[in-house]
Amino acid sequence: MKVLLTGATGYIGKRLIPLLLEEGHTIVCPVRDIARIQNEYDDDDGSIEFVEADFLKPETLKNIPKDVDAGYYLIHSMSNSATEFHRMEEECAQNFKAYAESSTIKQVIYLSGITNDTKLSKHLLSRKNVESALESDHYALTVFKAGIIVGSGSSSFEIIRDLVEKLPVMITPKWLNTKTQPLAVRDVLSYLFKSLGREDLYNTSHDIFGPDIMTYKQMLLQFAEIRGLKRYIVTVPVMTPKLSSYWLYFVTSTSYKLARTLVNSMGIEIIGKPSDINEKLDITPVDYKKAVELAFIKIEQNSIVSSWKDSYVSSGRLKNYVHNFINVPKYGCYNDYKCRKIKNRESVLSKIWAIGGNTGWYYGTFLWKIRGYVDQFYGGTGLRRGRRHPTDLRAGDALDFWRVIFADKEKGKLLLYAEMKLPGEAWLEFKIEGDKLMQTATFRPRGLAGRLYWYAVTPFHWFVFNGMINRLAKA
Repeated sequence: MKVLLTGATGYIGKRLIPLLLEEGHTIVCPVRDIARIQNEYDDDDGSIEFVEADFLKPETLKNIPKDVDAGYYLIHSMSNSATEFHRMEEECAQNFKAYAESSTIKQVIYLSGITNDTKLSKHLLSRKNVESALESDHYALTVFKAGIIVGSGSSSFEIIRDLVEKLPVMITPKWLNTKTQPLAVRDVLSYLFKSLGREDLYNTSHDIFGPDIMTYKQMLLQFAEIRGLKRYIVTVPVMTPKLSSYWLYFVTSTSYKLARTLVNSMGIEIIGKPSDINEKLDITPVDYKKAVELAFIKIEQNSIVSSWKDSYVSSGRLKNYVHNFINVPKYGCYNDYKCRKIKNRESVLSKIWAIGGNTGWYYGTFLWKIRGYVDQFYGGTGLRRGRRHPTDLRAGDALDFWRVIFADKEKGKLLLYAEMKLPGEAWLEFKIEGDKLMQTATFRPRGLAGRLYWYAVTPFHWFVFNGMINRLAKA
């Protein structure tokens, strides 16, 4: 079967690809920025094809083949703009529908959110409107509505993990008493995968959820129990949604926009309506405790396939296209260039590819931390995102307060773009040619403030960047 997979670079889409390939399907993946893929998948047998297309730009959809049998709609824009995401989501859905109706597609599978409460947040109401926008007489629509998704790298899992592991005592908003039904990510994938081509599921909608009905407070406490931690939680009625958003932003690795969207949704009870979908697809969802335990197995094995932090919704600056930043500017810029001779290319590359996250930046760690705290104070990402994998880097990955623009070990080059709050733009490049390691920091200032900033931090750059390249060059 030829399957169209939208959202292929997202949290769910990345995990769905190997399941579809293993079953022998051919996959077509429209992506906004094909540079993000960067030979990530082996395409020797032609089983997976990436085309550059943006569903907010109808003129680009002509790049997508029309001879597809089924499709997954996994596009979400919940954090792109606090005021416009609902408009963007509906526009994407309408453009997708126009494409699908001009193709041979027979079934579209859409992953939405549970929307049974009479009072819905803007985020959940948008998901509901997208479902209506996708309905068509030309193809069958299969809708799965999930609640909180629990899995390694999911936003809900990482937020709960941050709260539990950082705070022995929590003074929390009253929405922590809201009930929900968490669902393991592996079960979400099972529903999506097993429903493909099932005619008995054409034009149907099903809530999918785990067996536990829990409050967010119970989720935090059970998570702490699994991790062997003693935690105390006190809920207060006076914390406003804005204050709650700031609380999540400063304590966890989420962005403020995402925190605000989540807070607005977390005040709404997310309880699913029972159906016969589990029997039809032979799925028995695991409970919350098991879902958390399975997530940590993936973490301990360093086998996290996808993380919400690598999505552009976690970005402080870069929004859609990494290739827009791959050509480092040369004019009107300040540079800090350093070069060292090396003896062992592979050893140096391994160090470069492990930079950031728990490894740190090799020199002046306290200065990097201070810069991260300053960035967070001003609403930036700080150092909280870490990295997806301790030794693997791909274009599009989040790396502390940087974004990976280019990563190729064979070419010996890693290029990072700064996502911290800056009066300008910054790049950091590591490149090996022959027996030389070159490290270049480039800053393109914006106005007088940018120029003053560069001169203010130059003494720290000399100290930090010298120490960093010296440590990297040592085999």
